[in-house]
Amino acid sequence: MSESDLLLEIGCEELPSSFVEAAIKALPDLVKRRLEGLRLSCQEIRALGTPRRLAVLVRGLAEAQPDLCEELTGPPVRAAFKDGKPTRAAEAFAEKLGVSVDALRRVDTPKGEYLTGTRSERGRPTRELLPKLLEDTIREVPFRKSMRWADLDFAFGRPIQWLVALYGAEVVSLEVAGKRSGRDSFGHRFLAPQPVAISDASAYVELMRKAHVLVDPAEREKALESELARAAQSAEGTLIEDAFLMGENLSLVEEPHVVVGGFDPSYLDLPERVILEVAKGHQRYFGLRSASGKLMPKYLAVVNTALEPALIVKGNDRVMRARLADAQFFYREDLRVPLAERRAKLAGVVFQKRLGTVLEKSDRVERLAASIWGELSLSPAILEAARRGAHLSKCDLVSYMVGEFPELQGDMGASYALAQGEPEAVAEVIKEHYRPKGAHDATASSDAAALVALADRLDTIVACFGIGLAPTGTADPFALRRAVLGLLRTMLDRGFDLSLTTLIALAHRELEDKRLDLSLPELTSKLLEFSAERLRGLLSDKWPADAVRAAIAAGHDRPLDLRGRVAALAALDEKTRTQVGEVFKRATNIAAQASSGEPAAPPADAHKSEQALFEAYRRFASRADALAHAGDYAHLLAEVATIAPVMHQYFLDVFVMSDDLGVRDSRLRLMKAISDRCAKVARLELLAT
Repeated sequence: MSESDLLLEIGCEELPSSFVEAAIKALPDLVKRRLEGLRLSCQEIRALGTPRRLAVLVRGLAEAQPDLCEELTGPPVRAAFKDGKPTRAAEAFAEKLGVSVDALRRVDTPKGEYLTGTRSERGRPTRELLPKLLEDTIREVPFRKSMRWADLDFAFGRPIQWLVALYGAEVVSLEVAGKRSGRDSFGHRFLAPQPVAISDASAYVELMRKAHVLVDPAEREKALESELARAAQSAEGTLIEDAFLMGENLSLVEEPHVVVGGFDPSYLDLPERVILEVAKGHQRYFGLRSASGKLMPKYLAVVNTALEPALIVKGNDRVMRARLADAQFFYREDLRVPLAERRAKLAGVVFQKRLGTVLEKSDRVERLAASIWGELSLSPAILEAARRGAHLSKCDLVSYMVGEFPELQGDMGASYALAQGEPEAVAEVIKEHYRPKGAHDATASSDAAALVALADRLDTIVACFGIGLAPTGTADPFALRRAVLGLLRTMLDRGFDLSLTTLIALAHRELEDKRLDLSLPELTSKLLEFSAERLRGLLSDKWPADAVRAAIAAGHDRPLDLRGRVAALAALDEKTRTQVGEVFKRATNIAAQASSGEPAAPPADAHKSEQALFEAYRRFASRADALAHAGDYAHLLAEVATIAPVMHQYFLDVFVMSDDLGVRDSRLRLMKAISDRCAKVARLELLAT
């Protein structure tokens, strides 16, 4: 069957960066699902896009559907006929197949007699199917917010300006939002604004490149990296890399160009993070470092045109200077007030209407950090730094600087604390108790900061769950999923062997005056279940999913202990885990019928496999409890691995469910004893499943 390429380009007014990224991510699956639904095959689906256009390029799209011939089963005969006449069920099934009721056949199945029939359909040419497919695709492009324009009953991220739809060299005729499709696209708004006739779908990328539009995000990213490197070298500096800025700028330009701007060196007296945030947050500029590693009074701006760069730099410098002047004013004014004196203002900031103010939360966090310290063997100096850091941790929220740049919370508190004579350990707590801020962000780098990070998240989690604010679907206004992940990651990274049940109880105690909706047992159950899902995802990134599943099923109250059990399970090779899983699945099922009590030794004339298993159990039992208590799960599971082949042979040679009830009971208790001892470490029956 012959093939051609398919192109759909949706030209529109400038889309926000996040809209472009989301659409490019979603388009391939949208098109793939529709092609599969139409039984149309292709070689590749690529999503392309810039701020002014979204495009899909389908390589090697078949020119027609394959013919369809399939056997379908319909309703039972008893429901298809009544008094010898077809019912609506039979008629509907025949209509679905496009045949008469007489053409249906009766077949016997294990469930009874059913009607069957053959549906035959001649494949249609792809050209006939494309208009609706492309129109539906355009309507389904997802945007966080869509808009309507003119008097059209149509919504899109921004008003559509033109449509290009080509199948090979042939225009696919369709009309969306008052725009008819054609072959004319448009080049770069400033460098090549004239129409660009796309001769063939396969020529699209190259023709747009000649018109100064890099529609392929990967090509545009490579060009941006090259431009940034060139500009940094010309400025005699080193680029401060930033993944966020790369992503943002990549979706703001059609062909990247970079200019070098500068600001007065006197602004370098500001904390480095402030300068970088001014450049990043408002202007999307990159910073530069000198050869000595110091921040330079220069920046790199990504622009969409190479025309009049001096004029662009002049305007950018003016804006940067104004922003930095504001920041300098905020910084100087903030330093006039000791950080501790700002704390009283937190009483006027509401954390949550039922949970009180930020000042109340800050008090709870300070006490909770001390309680967590009491569960660990840490030095008094760590407690002192944690307490003082917690006491001051939220004070910068009412500063001028954080009011203007919320992203600097913690960083500014630390800067002010150091400038006002607080110890470095306290400043570190103020800055790092917000860590981790994201899935890939580092956790707190000191024990004192980690204590406050745990306390802060724990208070938020327990309080919000306690008043019914648990996440639902995609709604998570208090970022509780991220908070739980941060809590767990901090415990694991710092090696804090803490009980989740204990932590929940400590936080719940601090909230006694808030009249939570859930009792402590209800809250504990809900949060342990919630944390299990987060732990499963967290640990599965590093270890096999079956090892994680088996270990969590045995309990996850102590995440550090859980990680040790998972690591020990994962150390067993996959073949061993599979064998262990198989024999323990059978043993666990059988053990459910066992009575309580230790198993008795088999009689002297018992089968040698039964005697071998009992001896293996005795050896295992003599060491298992001590190994588990010591957390030596590697040696414990090594012992289990030696039992697995013995159990396998036992099941081959011995019939557990003997007619002799005494023998049966003894054998069942042996299964239960083995299963119960191992269940404290992992539910081994879940391995390799």
